[in-house]
Amino acid sequence: ASVSTGKVDMVVAGMTATDERKQSVDFSDPYYVASQVIVVAPDNTDITSAEDLKNDKTVGVVLGYTGDNIVTNDLQLAEDKVTRANRGIDIVQDVKNGKLDAVVIDSATGKALAEKNGLKIVEDPQAFETEEYAMCVKKGNTELLDEMNKALEELKEDGTVDKIIGNYIGDDTGKYQYESPADVDHSKGTLVMATNAEFEPYEYHEGDGIVGIDVDLSRAICDKMGYDLEILDMEFDSILPSIAAGAIMVFMTSLADFG
Repeated sequence: ASVSTGKVDMVVAGMTATDERKQSVDFSDPYYVASQVIVVAPDNTDITSAEDLKNDKTVGVVLGYTGDNIVTNDLQLAEDKVTRANRGIDIVQDVKNGKLDAVVIDSATGKALAEKNGLKIVEDPQAFETEEYAMCVKKGNTELLDEMNKALEELKEDGTVDKIIGNYIGDDTGKYQYESPADVDHSKGTLVMATNAEFEPYEYHEGDGIVGIDVDLSRAICDKMGYDLEILDMEFDSILPSIAAGAIMVFMTSLADFG
């Protein structure tokens, strides 16, 4: 309902700022640089690179994400060899259960899921280029985008971005949790963030809430700009088509000039 009525301000879903996507939405400055990896069974020895996936392997990807584009367009795997799912955890479980040979997925997500499930990571820097993750807003909404970029730059400069990322990735995992300052001013209203909360460590369900790099970063940015944050969880493959079709419009609590 929130999408159909236009109540979404920004999309933050581990989204790569590709040229194709820039035709329908405007992206913020990047906040994280990632790559793709291959997740395989621990005893797998015949998949050591992306090229090996062409050897009659069954491969899983998250629908609409970079891995999907790679196996479909770059590696051109046959459709009957590709399994698409909305959640990375589901296709990684299929590798663990022997239903799939491999999964192509974001490096941070892949490493986290592989560790939890006793699986192995295969890296191929020559096949998988780095990609920039950014937030996006409705195309032409330059005022909101400029505000977001200014807040993001301040959070980079004071070290908050690095702390947020470090809390979920690397040796400092669990050592820092972003919390809104006690005196934060949310008088400008509420921004609604659309995300796909099935993409650990960027956004995922934990207990009764949604946590992750993107969630903490979005909350920090909203605090800087003077807004409260509302999170809308939706499937990734429905986000961009809704933006392109004009179903996702800008909705502010108090700034009618963005409407």
